[in-house]
This record gives sequence, C-alpha cells and structure tokens, in this order.
Amino acid sequence: MTTVSPHAPWSCALHLPHDRLAPRVARMTLRAALAGHGMADRVETAELLASELVTNAYRHSRGPAALRPRHMEGDWLRISVWDTNPHIPAPFDRRRHLTLTPPPDATSGRGLLLVQQYADNWGGYALGDDLFGRGGKLLWCEVAPPDFTEAA
Repeated sequence: MTTVSPHAPWSCALHLPHDRLAPRVARMTLRAALAGHGMADRVETAELLASELVTNAYRHSRGPAALRPRHMEGDWLRISVWDTNPHIPAPFDRRRHLTLTPPPDATSGRGLLLVQQYADNWGGYALGDDLFGRGGKLLWCEVAPPDFTEAA
C-alpha cells in the first residue's frame, strides 16, 4: 500500500551509531521507506546495496554513519551512506573497477563487488571537515526504474 504520492520527490535520513546491528536497521528502515513511497519493486536490490554500504561503513570507520535514500528525477533511487573514514575505496574512487574476487574461503571482501554488480551507477567523494569536525566520505549508488533502458 502506497502511503504517499509515488511521483513526488522525497528523501529521508537515518543516523546510525557504530554498531554491528546498523546494517539490519538500515535494511528495515529502507524497506519501510520504499514501500511507503510505492517503490516496493526495488526493495531487494536496494536492501542489498544499502546493507553492503552500511556494513562497509561499520567495518572501516570508528564513528557513526548515516543512510540517505532519495527519489530522483526520472524515478531513479539514490542510496547514499556517509561515514567518518575519508578513504574512498574502489570502485567508488573511479580509478578502477573491482575485478579480483576474494578466495572462496574468505569471510569478507565481496560487498563492494556486489554494489558494482547490482547498482546502475555509483560514486563517492571525501568530505572536508564540517563545523563539527566530522568530515569522512559519502558513497552512493543508484537503482534505475524497472522500465529503464539505456540509449545506445
């Protein structure tokens, strides 16, 4: 059931503590936001992407994080995750695509490969220190509308 106009632009922000449960909270919140805005058709992909980005923030920073889903022009969905570590990992640094896969018995190292594979666009940038000295980085990815086809 859509609770608001599915065509109106919207965004929300979820501030997350540095906690191992942050990815789960992010998935649950994103699922509710997308259902409420008539975007349930993108929940599975969006949850995977958000979970991987928030997990990356938890594993590679020591501070809080924030998740911001946003409905964009053309019915695209952008998922942004801020954290306190200013390092931009590949492929978000746009210098190279990730091509190496971790060994089969590795317990980590696949998250950003999944983002690269399932997102329709992605990027990231370091943030200078704000008034509160937080700085860090913002990684984002986008999910195209279900009927999107790229022009040749």
